[in-house]
Amino acid sequence: MLSIIPSATLHGVDGRPVSVEVHVSGGFPGFTVVGLPDAAVRESRDRVRAALLSSGVSWPAQRMTVNLAPSGVRKGGAGLDLPIAVGLLVAMGELPASVVDGLAFLGELGLDGSLRRVPGIVSLVGCLGLSEVVVPTSCAHEACLVAGTRVRSAGSLSDLLMVLRGGKAWPEMPPSPIDDGRRCDQPDLGDVIGQPVGRRALEISAAGGHHLLMVGPPGSGKTMLANRLPGLLPPLAPADAMEVSRVHSAAGLDLGNGRLIDRAPFRAPHHGASEVSIVGGGSSWLRPGEISLAHCGVLFLDELGEFPSRVLDMLRQPLEEGVIRLARARGTATMPARFLLVAAMNPCPCGEGSLPGRCRCSDTARLRYSRRISGPLLDRFDLAVPMARPEMAALLSPGKVEESTGAVASRVAGARLAALVRGVRWNADIPAQALDRVAPLSAEASALLQRRLYDGSLSARGLHRVRRVALTIADLDGSGPPIEACHLAEALALRAAHSAVLLERR
Repeated sequence: MLSIIPSATLHGVDGRPVSVEVHVSGGFPGFTVVGLPDAAVRESRDRVRAALLSSGVSWPAQRMTVNLAPSGVRKGGAGLDLPIAVGLLVAMGELPASVVDGLAFLGELGLDGSLRRVPGIVSLVGCLGLSEVVVPTSCAHEACLVAGTRVRSAGSLSDLLMVLRGGKAWPEMPPSPIDDGRRCDQPDLGDVIGQPVGRRALEISAAGGHHLLMVGPPGSGKTMLANRLPGLLPPLAPADAMEVSRVHSAAGLDLGNGRLIDRAPFRAPHHGASEVSIVGGGSSWLRPGEISLAHCGVLFLDELGEFPSRVLDMLRQPLEEGVIRLARARGTATMPARFLLVAAMNPCPCGEGSLPGRCRCSDTARLRYSRRISGPLLDRFDLAVPMARPEMAALLSPGKVEESTGAVASRVAGARLAALVRGVRWNADIPAQALDRVAPLSAEASALLQRRLYDGSLSARGLHRVRRVALTIADLDGSGPPIEACHLAEALALRAAHSAVLLERR
């Protein structure tokens, strides 16, 4: 007898529908899975057998063949355990085919018959169209984010059998997790004292989506500033929240309270992270990397000079296009990767290179350290600011109060609104051909820009980036276009660390 059960498999961050075809017939007893399964799918035989026996169903001494259609697409993960088990029950005559009409199934089986959550449930359920979807109770709330009332849940295979046989009704959805509000807690920018240039650069970066590089000795507040950037960013739009939640779900990360991720994510990988962990990929399962997990948020690379040069250069294409295209022998995948890059580095390996007479590094060590960051990657930072340790008088002055996160975030929100009026998410997304229209220059600003181009201190890519930064500065000041010379001069000054890093290479 033949049965066909709808399900889905994960490919990158996207779900792909799969038809689980189960055929049970006479002949030499055996269990075969075909249709390009990976090791986890092939091992489903043992999990399904133990789960059925634990649920009071005998294992047939017959020939069982499972085909995962379409057969030319690779299938991975343990989420096909439940549809295979249900297909066997129908093909064996344990369940009538009519009770599973219009139902799709997703879930991993434990040996005791329990249903366990699977990664990527948001994408998997989203690709199944109008079918009612049966998922494990542990991931029911995530499934409801995309399927709403079409979600059915069960805690074990035996409970599911009782429902399908008509012995009981579908169980009610588990109560929603309580949101204790801690996910909105952010460190306050008012804690950062004595860094006016760094604070200004952080505000401009958040308002316009401009990539930021901070260069300075240890203790200058680079990491402290970066950790306060997410608090300046506005909540995610509904479409962005859904996309970010899909990526995190596909990576196997818990969505926390079973709600969409509505705050900009903040990812800070260690400088020893591998290429695959940063850009994504893998041998059999194309997993999202850190740049995709930072989608619509912030990717913070602390100790930038310690990252391998090959890993850093892999960021260049995603920074320009907002996606990462992974090509492997077993398949290809395109994952979102539109993030705000914030990096921090020391001026030299010992960290004291900016302090006269304090550096202990040889010329060779300084040269090797600065060459870790290629010129093309360095040019993609709109803001590159040198930082020094704050003065002791500023740190010890009683009653010293800096502007709080809330005050700065309100200005950032105003600048973001101005960008939305222009038809872009933030000013960094304005196309180069539209700059003359949306960000015209005053005569003084145009003359200043020409001088910088003629002396070679500004590249063609840098020209467009400086104009976008100047527009953001004008928005924060409430003046808007045309861009005045003071706005352009500040934008040029905030690229000062470009020259400092390049100087180390001479």
